[in-house]
Amino acid sequence: MSKLQGKTIGFGLSGSHCTFDETMPQIKRLVDAGARVVPIVTQTILTTDTRFGTSESWQRKLVEITGESLITSIPEAEPLGPSKLLDVMVIAPCTGSTTSRLANAITDSPVLMAAKATMRNLRPVVIAISTNDGLGLNAANIAKLLAAKNIYFVPFGQDAPDKKPNSLVARMDLILETCEAALEGRQLQPLLIERYNYS
Repeated sequence: MSKLQGKTIGFGLSGSHCTFDETMPQIKRLVDAGARVVPIVTQTILTTDTRFGTSESWQRKLVEITGESLITSIPEAEPLGPSKLLDVMVIAPCTGSTTSRLANAITDSPVLMAAKATMRNLRPVVIAISTNDGLGLNAANIAKLLAAKNIYFVPFGQDAPDKKPNSLVARMDLILETCEAALEGRQLQPLLIERYNYS
């Protein structure tokens, strides 16, 4: 039996649209493992169509996979704290913008409110970064979060060092394993992995 059986997981998505295809199957893995998954989205998800898919299609897919209504506003996310509904909060993909706001205690989206609510209850927040400036200006924010209590990272690495040398992306297929480890108070290892295969 999965360690996630019977757990309630908040799953926040921010606007790294290019990784949504990689992320959606991992939400299904959590559901298949017996977890209740509550989807939480930023304004970008609600309003932006890209070459990777329409806003409406991603919203529909989230509802289909989880069987839950989307949390789409800060007032909807705020009660997650007092109710202690979430056992763990995932942000995947977590953009550089969301990373910087979380590291600097800025709560200006439903996803960040859900993360704050989870941290208030001393429960784990799992971050799967996807940012073009992870080794640039956002390196300082990632470092702050790495040192923070109850924050855990999905293992990550450079995804295109030849073209985007500052870009870092998590291995989305390790979200479930990272959640299991985080619920035990452990950071899944190794944290730094090679996403880019040299040939």
